[in-house]
Amino acid sequence: MKVIYADGHVAECAPEEELHILRHSAAHIMAQAVKRLYPEARFAYGPANEKGFYYDVDLGDVKLSEEDLAKIEAEMKKIVKENLPIRPSILPRDEAVAFMKERGEIYKVEHIADLPEDAAISFFTQGDYVDMCTGPHLCYTKALKAFRVLDQSGAYWKNDKNNKMLTRIKGVAFRTQEELDNHMKLLEEAEKRDHRRIAKEMGLFMLCDEAPGFPFFLPKGMTLKNTLIDYWREIHTRENYVEVSTPLIMNRHLWETSGHWDHYKDNMYSTIIDEETYCVKPMNCPGGVMVYRSRPHSYRELPMRVGELGLVHRHELKGALHGLFRVRCFTQDDAHIFMRREQITEEIVNVVHLINEVYNKFGFKYSVELSTRPENSMGSDEDWEAATNGLKMALEKLGLPYVINEGDGAFYGPKIDFHLEDSLGRTWQCGTIQLDFQMPLNFELEYTDEKGEKQRPIMIHRVCFGSIERFIGVITEHFAGKFPVWLAPVQAKVLLVSEKCAAYGTKVYEALREAGIRVELDDRNEKIGYMIREAQVVDRVPYMLVIGQKEAEEGTVSVRLRDGGETLVMSLDEFIEKIKTETRERV
Repeated sequence: MKVIYADGHVAECAPEEELHILRHSAAHIMAQAVKRLYPEARFAYGPANEKGFYYDVDLGDVKLSEEDLAKIEAEMKKIVKENLPIRPSILPRDEAVAFMKERGEIYKVEHIADLPEDAAISFFTQGDYVDMCTGPHLCYTKALKAFRVLDQSGAYWKNDKNNKMLTRIKGVAFRTQEELDNHMKLLEEAEKRDHRRIAKEMGLFMLCDEAPGFPFFLPKGMTLKNTLIDYWREIHTRENYVEVSTPLIMNRHLWETSGHWDHYKDNMYSTIIDEETYCVKPMNCPGGVMVYRSRPHSYRELPMRVGELGLVHRHELKGALHGLFRVRCFTQDDAHIFMRREQITEEIVNVVHLINEVYNKFGFKYSVELSTRPENSMGSDEDWEAATNGLKMALEKLGLPYVINEGDGAFYGPKIDFHLEDSLGRTWQCGTIQLDFQMPLNFELEYTDEKGEKQRPIMIHRVCFGSIERFIGVITEHFAGKFPVWLAPVQAKVLLVSEKCAAYGTKVYEALREAGIRVELDDRNEKIGYMIREAQVVDRVPYMLVIGQKEAEEGTVSVRLRDGGETLVMSLDEFIEKIKTETRERV
C-alpha cells in the first residue's frame, strides 16, 4: 500500500503498518466530515489504536445522537468518493501557531506549546480540511474502502478531569469489506456477551448512580465470587502460601516510603484522621511489607509466600468506568514472595506454573509480555538490569515465547504480563509478575543469612486473576454466562410440571441442597416450556430437572441440559453423584 509521508515522499509501507495508517487516515476523514456538518467544531487528538480510531472533538453544546453518527459516516463516504488527494506541508513553529489560531483550533495551539521549541510542524490537507499531524497517510481518500462509525463517549482534554469534557467519536476501519463484516459480526456477538447485560439477567451484580465505579454484588454474584476465591485458596494452600489481611486505610508516610505517594497519588483516595493524612490503599504491597517487617527472619524461612485477597480503591475518571472491567474498588488476588537473590528464577518459574494452571482451568490461551523500566521509575540502573534479567532468565528457562513491552513496567520494577485470549479472540491483561528490588530497600527489609549476617530480600508481586471483579467480567463474556458446573451460581433447577408433583419435587430440591448442590426450585404456576426456556436462556443453569407425574411415581429425575440435546432420565442419587463429581473435579 502506497502512503505519503510528512516530507512529501511516497513509498510502499510495511505490511504491519498498513492497518494503523488506514485507521489514522480514517480519523482525519472523519474529522473532515464532522467539520462539514458542524463548522464550529474544534479538534483535539485523533489517533489510530488497536481497536480502530477515534477523534476527540469540542462540539460546544451539540449532543450527538445515533442519527448524527450515521450522518457523519455518510459524509465520510462522500469524502472517500470525492477521491481527494492527501498532501503534506511543513511550517515553522510560529507560523503553525498563527495558522491554527486563524482556524480557531485552540487545542492544536495548546498541543504545539507542548512540542519542542525548535520543532517544525507538519500538516496534511485533504480538500477543505487541514490537520496537524506527523503522518504518514493514504495518498487519496478513495484508498479507504471499509469503515464504520460506531459510537461516542466523553473524554477529558489531555485526560485531565480539570479540563473540558470533549466528545470522543469512535470508528473502525479495515483493508477489505470482508474484514469489516467479520469484525462487525464479532462486535454483535460481543454485545450479546456483554457482562453487564448478562449480569442483569442472571442477577450477579449491579451498578448505580449513587456509587459510580463501586459494584454491588448480588447473592448469585457473591456465590460466583466466593467459588473463585475458594479455588484460589485451595491451590495457594497447596503451594505453601500463607494468607494475611492488611488495613484498608494507612498513614500517608507509609505510601511516601513505598513510593506510591510520589508516583501514584493522583489515583489514590485520602482522608484526614487525627489531623494526619491517611490513604485508602490502591495496592496491597506496602501492607504485605509491614507484615514481613513485623519480626526478624532467617534465610531458612525464605522463600516466604504471602497471599492477600485485599480490597483496593483507585480513582478512575468517570468516563473510563465500564462495568467490572474498569471500577474504582476491586479485590486483588495478591501475593508477595520474599526471597533470596538465588531463588528468583525458581520462584518466578513456580508462579508461572501456577498462573498457567489457573488459565488452563478456564480454557484460556495466553501470550506473555515483558515490560521494562518506565520513565517515571525509582531505583538504580544496576537493580533494574538485575531484575529485568531475572525475569528473562525465568521465561527462557520455561521456554515461553514473549515480546518486550518497552517502558511499561511498574515504577518499582519490571514485570511479566499475561494476556488472555477469550472465546471471541479478544485479549485481556490479567495476571502479572513484578520483580521488585526497591520496596525492600525503601522499608529496610532484612533477613539473617547462614553466616549470621544481615541481607536484603528480593520481592515478587504477583496476581493470577488480577482483579476478582474484572476476571468475573472476563469469564462472564468468555462463557456467555454459561459457567461450568463447578462455577455456576445455580448448578441445577427443579421445575415442576404441575402442583400434583409438588411433594416429590420439593423432596428432590431438599435432597440436592443437603448434598451441597446449588439448586433452585421453580414451582410457579407457569407452562413448563416457559420455565425451561427461562432457566436455559436467561438463568443459564447447567441442569434442569423436569419433575412430572411419571418422575414422581418412578422416583427418577428427567435432566435437560443447558445446551439442549437428549433428555437424560436417572435416579436422584445418580444425578447427585454426577454433580458432586463435576464440582469436585471442576469441570
